[in-house]
Amino acid sequence: MADTVNAGVQAPAWVNKPVWVDLATSDPEAAHEFYSKLFGWDVQVSPDPQYGGYAQAYVGGEPVAGIGPKMMAQAPTAWSVYLGTTDSDDLAKRVQAAGGTVVVPPMTVGDQGRMTVFQDPSGAFISSWQPIAMAGFSQGAANTFGWAELNARGIDKDLPFYEAVFGWNPATGSQGLAGAAYTQFQIAGQTVAGGSEMNPMVPPQIPSYWMAYFNVPDLDASYKTAIEAGATEMLSPVDYPGGRLAIVSDPQGAAFGLLQMRSR
Repeated sequence: MADTVNAGVQAPAWVNKPVWVDLATSDPEAAHEFYSKLFGWDVQVSPDPQYGGYAQAYVGGEPVAGIGPKMMAQAPTAWSVYLGTTDSDDLAKRVQAAGGTVVVPPMTVGDQGRMTVFQDPSGAFISSWQPIAMAGFSQGAANTFGWAELNARGIDKDLPFYEAVFGWNPATGSQGLAGAAYTQFQIAGQTVAGGSEMNPMVPPQIPSYWMAYFNVPDLDASYKTAIEAGATEMLSPVDYPGGRLAIVSDPQGAAFGLLQMRSR
């Protein structure tokens, strides 16, 4: 059953949809410089020691992403996608009941909100956010979050999981690169994320993962800026049915996508 505030009460519009992205990195200061150069982000580090040097990035005065140090040395430098919930504890129970794994049980983050980290049945990590003081990000504008995409080894295991836990209805068609099968996850007809089976050419040691894409007004120019700032090419700019995209990893190794949607 999808998240609701109370039985019979309609959930807020942000529930079960991406509400935040953040980067856990081995070098936060270098990441601040890289993403500020690429996206024009105004990165502000919290002076409160309880947040451990966590920073929020702003575009036009609105929060768009977080950047913080890795909590464990062995953890990868990576972007995380957070889905909105009104009840972290209930969500954790539903994740387990649907075959997922709770990696970080619901925890309160200062006065900002509550977070949970889990893995879906294919092994991809994804997080949740229950807002208190911090409601989430601004999205849709240039240089802000644009899309979340699941790359799974065994997406057939994940489709019923996301439907049971978040109420996502899978609509699968040939909308991926080179006409590959692509699933759009929908809530009441609105597409909120996407997913596909991992390309068989991807090295077998790469596990299932969620990737965050950021909107840019000029894909090729942003890609060039990223490479010049120290990023590594993973997928050079390419057209797809909805526009144009590229994938890079930042100088510390975190993969992310650049996305320019086609004008309608």
